[in-house]
Amino acid sequence: MNRRQLLRASVVMSAAAALPRVGAADSAPSAFGSSSVRELARTLATKSFEPPDEKLPEALQNLNYDQYRSIRFLPDHALWRNEKLPFQAQFFHRGFFYKNKVDLFEVSNGRAVPIQYRRDDFSFGEGLGQWPNVDLGFAGFRIHAPINRPDYFDEVCVFLGASYFRAVAKGETYGLSARGLSIDTGETKGEEFPVFKAFWLEKPAPNATSIVIHALLDSKSATASYRFTIRPGESTIFDVEMFLYPRVDVAHGGLAPMTSMFFFGPNDRKDFDDFRPAVHDSDGLAISNGNGEQLWRPLNNPRDLQVSTFTDLNPRGFGLMQREKKYFAYQDLESRFERRPSLWVEPIGDWGEGAVVLFEIPTKEEIHDNIAAFWRPKQPLTAKNEHNFTYRLHWGPDAPKSDTLARFTRTGVGNRGDESKLFVLELMGDKLKGIDPKTIKGTVTAEKSEISNIVTEPNPETGGWRLSFQCAIQSKAPIELRAVLVQNDTPISEVWTYRWTP
Repeated sequence: MNRRQLLRASVVMSAAAALPRVGAADSAPSAFGSSSVRELARTLATKSFEPPDEKLPEALQNLNYDQYRSIRFLPDHALWRNEKLPFQAQFFHRGFFYKNKVDLFEVSNGRAVPIQYRRDDFSFGEGLGQWPNVDLGFAGFRIHAPINRPDYFDEVCVFLGASYFRAVAKGETYGLSARGLSIDTGETKGEEFPVFKAFWLEKPAPNATSIVIHALLDSKSATASYRFTIRPGESTIFDVEMFLYPRVDVAHGGLAPMTSMFFFGPNDRKDFDDFRPAVHDSDGLAISNGNGEQLWRPLNNPRDLQVSTFTDLNPRGFGLMQREKKYFAYQDLESRFERRPSLWVEPIGDWGEGAVVLFEIPTKEEIHDNIAAFWRPKQPLTAKNEHNFTYRLHWGPDAPKSDTLARFTRTGVGNRGDESKLFVLELMGDKLKGIDPKTIKGTVTAEKSEISNIVTEPNPETGGWRLSFQCAIQSKAPIELRAVLVQNDTPISEVWTYRWTP
């Protein structure tokens, strides 16, 4: 999953007969309704898959990173800028990693009009060569809105590359990414990467607090339509309506997938000679399962590929979180990892049986996205059927708090020198305030190992509590660990679950 460099480039820079015409060369409007893209996806699924159009003039075929970075969209040319609307759209040029042509449309008054590529909307660096002034289409787009202050339109979200998109909330910088759909992630036959081939941007009303974007996804195995309702703010919310139409049975589909980076942290620094205490876009996977249990799984950069499966029925939510929000935890003035958002998926309705799947992939560089998580339904997504999923994405400093359970905020791991590991877990939460220490204890279990020296104590420096214990290392096999803080045998914290790997 070498996607970090690919993603960073984006920062720099009614009836079937009446369907919008994807790939139309003219600018004639067409009728557009709430089901238009769904009908288009359904029709497309009955046809053979055609790879995306990657044809570009020779001068744009082999751009390097710096050359592509020098191509800038001119902010004064942003869509809706001169109309003083609460949202604006800017567009990405094709080239470098982004050769696929993406069709864009503006929707207004029930009509969809193609957004035409205009060379004059971009500034170009020196040494790029020349090419005909023709309609090249776009690679993607980004939405701007006054999220941090009322007089400036900040970048709120970006759709660029395959089916990737990212967003930020107030005061944040880009970090992890979401995807429209994952197929065969981690399978030996190789992963399939669906692409967004067209978008429809609904023109916002003058006082709108949200913007609606429709997307058409296509791949060898499936098509899908998406309706994103995006509301920027202290947390930026995406309400997502997805209709999926498999061409073949999809046994290893991933819903609401997300990708992130975990290089190292206090739970594993052994192989990293670095001035920074930690480097990661996300530090853990959080799950609220269908039984009402809250799980916290700190992330790893393992020596070998690790796959973790959390079986569930009708999950309440899951996400890759960046809980550590203090600068001194990272001490990186450039990357500012403390400002990276968390991403929480909130299913709307029942998703049935399945599992949250976590992939942790070894990496020796922080430029790689080596973490992936998604929901995998137990039953295959069958061909020639419509599969509907609705969910809400919360991009922001934290997941929506559904209860008062204490949370694990830091996992520290160290060598004791006696063939054991010392685990030191920090917890914070209102549930811990003013509590009698005599009534609290930590419960820790491990598979294929022995736990000793369990200590639970207040931490006066943080205002929270600390749970520490030793785990015997008796073999080279991974050890599954589980811990929770209880008061009179009643859990007062979420459940910490961890896989220690040699």
